[in-house]
Amino acid sequence: MASKSLRLAYTPLRNVISGSRHSSSAIAPIVTSDSYKKSLLNINPTETTRLSNGICIASEYIDTPTATVGLWIDAGSRWEHEGNNGVAHFLEHLVFKGTANRSQHELELEVENMGAHLNAYTSREQTVYYAKCFAKDVDRSMNILADILQNPKLDEGAIERERHVILREMQEVETQLQEVIFDHLHTIAYQGTPLSYNILGPTKNIKSITRNDLVDYISRHYQPKNIYIAAAGGIDHAELVKLAEKNFGAMATTQEDSIPFPPARFSGSLMNYRDDDNPFCHVALAVEGCGWTNPDYFPLMVANTLIGNWNRAQGGGRNIPSKFARKIHEMGAGQSFMAFNTCYKDTGLWGIYGVVDPANDGIRPFIMAIQSEFRRLYRSVSPGEIQRAKNLLKTYLLAQCDGTTAVCEDIGRQMLTYGRRIPLAEIDSRIEAVDQQSLKKVMAEYVYDVDPALVALGATEGTPDYGLLRSLMSGPFE
Repeated sequence: MASKSLRLAYTPLRNVISGSRHSSSAIAPIVTSDSYKKSLLNINPTETTRLSNGICIASEYIDTPTATVGLWIDAGSRWEHEGNNGVAHFLEHLVFKGTANRSQHELELEVENMGAHLNAYTSREQTVYYAKCFAKDVDRSMNILADILQNPKLDEGAIERERHVILREMQEVETQLQEVIFDHLHTIAYQGTPLSYNILGPTKNIKSITRNDLVDYISRHYQPKNIYIAAAGGIDHAELVKLAEKNFGAMATTQEDSIPFPPARFSGSLMNYRDDDNPFCHVALAVEGCGWTNPDYFPLMVANTLIGNWNRAQGGGRNIPSKFARKIHEMGAGQSFMAFNTCYKDTGLWGIYGVVDPANDGIRPFIMAIQSEFRRLYRSVSPGEIQRAKNLLKTYLLAQCDGTTAVCEDIGRQMLTYGRRIPLAEIDSRIEAVDQQSLKKVMAEYVYDVDPALVALGATEGTPDYGLLRSLMSGPFE
């Protein structure tokens, strides 16, 4: 099963809307501002119920023959320590290898016979198990999820086999330079804290994790108060609560003591990993952003969308809406870039990731162009640019809620991070409230005169030293 990082990045409108042309005989109806707002209010509400043991159920009814139901657990690599880093992801692999009631073969056969899809992922702050199935099979899917969560077999033979699977997965991830650079960014930005840990864990831990480590992690973190059951699709909430009570109602709290929340501490720093066998330089520049619940989240997301993303293969030249994209296109050295806003409960990473051709000393101008764009966002963004970015952000967030799995994912994540599902109408109003002043405020607070974190990987000759990098963060913003 794949690990997953919760990283939000701007998606171009051309990737959200189909490129097919309408014929003159099939003209799409005009959607007015009034009808758009009414459509947001007409979406079925997210209903929530809490069982007596502390498990919370949240669901949205969608009139469709399919449904997605899953378990969102408030636990991830952030709650690990140096000695057991990787155990959360290791456990995610093992729960599908058989339970006290089902062998691995029986589990796989049951899921396949339903035509269902069972999956899981681990992030730094969440562990998720979910099933997509026909609405009529939610009962069976819920029973399977309850079984793998409460009765995992954790067979010694399966543990040994999964070591090799995870080690191969680590080798595959190391070839994906974007994933590698974001792991390194966390390593240096949150050095000395659990947020710096790689989700997969170090090789030495994968080779030494024992069954006792897995059992201890389950007993400490898989507690009812940490679990949210989320669902979306053709399932009634009252029926879902009955199924949850039947399958999870007997789950008891075995760890009464609250586990201390692992602190986060951002450190300005630089990592320069030179590998001249790589023809390009991959670089990520970030400052400390805000957590999910911070009021500055939406202004920072609008700023993120203003920067956008771009790839030289897209073309576009001077017609690209993003001013930063036009600038990088004209420079010639940049191959691609992507603005990102990675959020956690109490902190975040906000910045730009890019791929640069090092020829003609292209790395330093690229990094300086990023810092110049930061200053422009503070000084001279027009109301028209901000409105365009807000519209794109709304489109992106609405597109994320297309389908039962996407809606279920949104419910589970928001219940963990906010304690509630924020209605789309409220999200729309929060985005619409962003203006020049709020944008200027967040750029001054989070970007101006702060210590950045920079990771450069590949053909990095020409990367500026940290002294120059830091001095450009305190240049003239006015």
